[in-house]
Amino acid sequence: MGAQAAGPLVLGVDSSTQSTKTLVVDAETGVVVARGQAPHTVGGGPGKESDPRQWWRALGEALAQCGDAARQVSAVSVAGQQHGLVTLDAAGEPVRPALLWNDVRAAGHSERLIAERGGARAWADRVGSVPGPAFTVAKWAWLRETEPAAAAVTTAVRLPHDYLTGRLTGEAVTDRGDASGTGWWASATGAYDTEILAHVGLSPEALPRVAGPGEAAGTVHAGELPLPRGALVAAGTGDNMAAALGLGLRPGQPVLSLGTSGTVYAVSTHRPADPTGTVAGFADARGDWLPLACTLNCTLAVDRVAALLGRDREAVEAGGEVVMLPFLDGERTPNLPGASGLVHGLRHDTTAGQLLQAAYDGAVFALLRALEQVLDADAAAGTPLLLIGGGAKGRAWRETVRRLSGRPVVVPEAQELVALGAAAQAAGLLLGEDPAAVARRWGTARGTEYEAQPRDDAALHRLAATLTDADTLLRR
Repeated sequence: MGAQAAGPLVLGVDSSTQSTKTLVVDAETGVVVARGQAPHTVGGGPGKESDPRQWWRALGEALAQCGDAARQVSAVSVAGQQHGLVTLDAAGEPVRPALLWNDVRAAGHSERLIAERGGARAWADRVGSVPGPAFTVAKWAWLRETEPAAAAVTTAVRLPHDYLTGRLTGEAVTDRGDASGTGWWASATGAYDTEILAHVGLSPEALPRVAGPGEAAGTVHAGELPLPRGALVAAGTGDNMAAALGLGLRPGQPVLSLGTSGTVYAVSTHRPADPTGTVAGFADARGDWLPLACTLNCTLAVDRVAALLGRDREAVEAGGEVVMLPFLDGERTPNLPGASGLVHGLRHDTTAGQLLQAAYDGAVFALLRALEQVLDADAAAGTPLLLIGGGAKGRAWRETVRRLSGRPVVVPEAQELVALGAAAQAAGLLLGEDPAAVARRWGTARGTEYEAQPRDDAALHRLAATLTDADTLLRR
């Protein structure tokens, strides 16, 4: 292993909803010299919850798979799923399972908080985002009301990545990227908002210090993991911010991620503040901003339509004028939480392949429409769209994005971009470099390039008109 490494080794961790992934990376070249992965479980029932201690166990299991390489790393960074509420008691133990980002039981509390603190515009101006049910502030409000005994014994509140960083270092540290998804870190001031915290009954002393870009959280002090004591630990960040680092994004470079949910984002030098709530005004991990929009219905929804039609997911056919809005799980962007899937324009000569293509069109349309709000003055119209996530491997997804966007598309070869971005952050800390510049040196955004196609404005018009005309149905 040592002969393969041109420079020092760094560790990038991706602690997601479903698993922990670890990459040991050569800090100079970006070559991955070892990797590991261990699963998480998410509790059933009405909510989405996980015991934070299993994330720590999964980290240990994934590191064990990395062998001796893990014991030779000089710096570590942990990226994690955003928004999750981790509550700790005076001994540092979890009070209850963490409420995950996709736990929507706080929807009513989200609406009340928005109304109580001046409305959507006031939240966007102050915090950068309108706090939906995913945001940590809504989850804390829900916990205080529904489980007051648990809230009463909580002395520390953390995000998932903070919890792991804290166990590694013994320090209470977060970063501005992940903190910007809480609803109590104000992008306008770059600090915790004491008025919002007072409103939800949370002491600032219960929260971690927000480290600046390029600042260390501490060093490895936990002896039970196969990591060298004293190795530098970066502040870490949220998973979307880490993926942006992993791609080495420059301002204005659009990204479209096709997974269970779909996301569009771009680094910006301008602080976002969207009062419609479509765009989350996140900070990035470097000092800029990461406006982002997310849809609920992406690859799983289209796969479900393919299964209903008895077709392979790639078996699409062109032609026809059928429109599908595949909002099978309700939808977040546009904000239609009670919506179901809708088909319009079905004819005798409509084929199953055309219907499947319509599902792809509906999912991609929602993302591209959100991208128009994400992009700002930093973005040039002809900039290639970076296509990532599991769907990026599918020809039907790629060709639909090309046809409806009218942009060139690049599908990067690099995989595990969240863990790779965490590794770039660790390398940047170790080497005193900008982590995005480190990722660009590693060539992480290199991949197959596809030329722009003429945009299918007729299909976009049909989709937009159907969405408008069906508004009453979709809101039932």
